[in-house]
Amino acid sequence: MRRRLFKRWAHDYGWFALLFTLLLIAWESVVSLGWVPSFIIPSPTSITRALFENGHLLISRHLIATLEEVVLGFILSVSGGIILAISMHISRPLEKALYPFMIISQTIPLIALSPIFIMWFGYTIWSKVAVVFLTAFFPIVVSTYDGLKKGDREYAELLMTMGANRWELFCTIEMPMALPSFFSGLKLSIVYCVVGATIGEWLGGTKGLGYYSRRMSSNMHTDEMFASILLLSLLGISLFMMIVILENKFLKRRGLSK
Repeated sequence: MRRRLFKRWAHDYGWFALLFTLLLIAWESVVSLGWVPSFIIPSPTSITRALFENGHLLISRHLIATLEEVVLGFILSVSGGIILAISMHISRPLEKALYPFMIISQTIPLIALSPIFIMWFGYTIWSKVAVVFLTAFFPIVVSTYDGLKKGDREYAELLMTMGANRWELFCTIEMPMALPSFFSGLKLSIVYCVVGATIGEWLGGTKGLGYYSRRMSSNMHTDEMFASILLLSLLGISLFMMIVILENKFLKRRGLSK
């Protein structure tokens, strides 16, 4: 069993692992040979050392703070995105009224909005959650809305001839057909949540990995700064993989797995 899993992993990710290892070796060599100053790009070993030396502070204070912002923003994004997508799907006038506002919301730079959120909510967690929500809700709305429109029209017409109402069509056809698109939106959204939380902490925060990396960069502590960036990347990857596992299990149970 283990041998079979290893072969499958090697087949799927072997080339990536090889390329990643070669890049790390090249990175370490370039810095060790002095071709690039360590205060500009620290070596992987220096970043790893800084991560272990400051691990307790990074995880117990800053990682937990960023995770709270990500989770709250993600929950609000998913809840609001689903409600908005279903509302636009059901009501054509509502779609024409709200869809342009969603597009406009994504054209405004978050850096310009963050000071406004700080003015409204202060230096609390909610100013960062607002940035996360504005960053992450758009993929949920668009993916769910597009997925709901993929319902099988012929099957829907058949059910309508059998007396099915609008709610039954939604539950039987439209909602199951929208699940793959919905989970694609979730995967995008959870990554955007980490980005949004980092931006919010950079512009106005007292804790969090974004705040820590900004403070370290201003003090030219590049090892610690890259360590916090590494943790942000690992956080995004972990949350993304959780959504992937949930997607595989849920779609497999519904008979919609790829």
